Amino acid sequence: MNTETYPDGDAAHGADTLQNRPFEEIRIGDTASVTHTLSLRDVQLFAAVSGDISPTQLDSELDRQVGPAELSAHGMWLGALVSGLLGNQLPGPGTIHCAQDLEFLAPVPVGEQVTITLTATAKDAATRRVTFACRGLNGRGETIMTGTARVIAPQVKVTMPRPEAAQVSIQSHDRFEVLVERCRHLPPVPVAVVHPCDESSLGAALQARRAGLIEPILVAPLNRLRALAEQHRFDLSGVQQEDAAHSHAAAFRAVELVRQGRAAALMKGSLHTDELMAEVVNKETGLRTERRITHAFVMDVPTYHKPLIVTDAAINIAPDLDTKRDICQNAIDLAHILGIARPKVALICAVESVNSRMLCTTDAASLCKMADRGQITGALLDGPLAFDNAISKQAARIKKIESEVAGDPDIVVVPDLVAGNILAKQLTFMSNADGAGIVLGARVPIILTSRADNRRTKLASCAVACLIASLPEPDLRQKNGG
Repeated sequence: MNTETYPDGDAAHGADTLQNRPFEEIRIGDTASVTHTLSLRDVQLFAAVSGDISPTQLDSELDRQVGPAELSAHGMWLGALVSGLLGNQLPGPGTIHCAQDLEFLAPVPVGEQVTITLTATAKDAATRRVTFACRGLNGRGETIMTGTARVIAPQVKVTMPRPEAAQVSIQSHDRFEVLVERCRHLPPVPVAVVHPCDESSLGAALQARRAGLIEPILVAPLNRLRALAEQHRFDLSGVQQEDAAHSHAAAFRAVELVRQGRAAALMKGSLHTDELMAEVVNKETGLRTERRITHAFVMDVPTYHKPLIVTDAAINIAPDLDTKRDICQNAIDLAHILGIARPKVALICAVESVNSRMLCTTDAASLCKMADRGQITGALLDGPLAFDNAISKQAARIKKIESEVAGDPDIVVVPDLVAGNILAKQLTFMSNADGAGIVLGARVPIILTSRADNRRTKLASCAVACLIASLPEPDLRQKNGG
């Protein structure tokens, strides 16, 4: 949070207004200061504006290696604070910035508090030019910047409303970093990776291994697997490998590894989802529980204020009421594992009122009543809700919807797979969201990644599975409905 000390020692014009100091009012020795704690968002935002995308500032892999507190702001960011202080406070609105000559003496790590102080040192009445000495101190009182700035001060006294800051979205995806970080103290989870016979799926499994999230067991035709590794220079030394003649055989063997207790999760490779799920749901040799098997995206949406679970977008095409109950409960249990004690569940339809000709609205009303009667537990449900009033408090207020869920859901339950798939992909490709995919309701979590997923999303999917698989066995069975 920024704090400003005004030259007269009193913020007389208030936080909602700006008032300048014309040339005639400025005295030699007048000072102004601003204090700010550098955040990772500041670094990312400055990089986006300046075009400086140096890995030392932005690379999340480096962040994990050295720690976010060691990532530094560019010196020009300090110069931007000086410019802001001149334009907002002393002299203030109407100032023309002529020159800066600054020397940066030390880096500013993320989390460091910085105080910038300007002191008027010279005036030229003929040109209305004012020279300011500039000094920056870190939170320990050490000088990190010195120099001068020269401006043309305004001639006329101005008091004006403080403009609203522009709303800028930064795709930092810090929430996925938190997921991965939660797994740092957990042992790697043995994961049967099913038919990783393309660069994307094999690379994702090996990357998750390097990150300490999983210990992969690669189940695939070994000749093909090793040729792929050689082609892309993947190191398979020390990685467990199981030979399977083709993708169907790989799916069968991977499920068998789970039943034998050798694997605690599955990870989809380059085979079709239906091939893998056919073996998972096999009544004789599969991994079914009493719960329906469902899918959830754990989404990091830059324009939304917290993680958002979207379900079901990949498994159940047109779920009936009983299936929707399990979709809800699986997602609620996942939210608990992610640390959300009482998740808010929005049941999405095209409208927010019950309409007997629109099945999703009557299903939503029934699910809310099932929650009232204890058939769905551990969450607060509301629906039917249209997506706008589910996700926006303002939209809910306009429609006079009074709800703890509206505008603040942790979970969005869609009416069918088509709606869920469109929603998830729209958030991904139009809102720069990332979605970690996980299949729930089986005896073990199943990691579903897409070739279009980026490295961060694939790691997050593995991290979610790692958190689920790390539960004590009785808890795991309960979470998965066994």
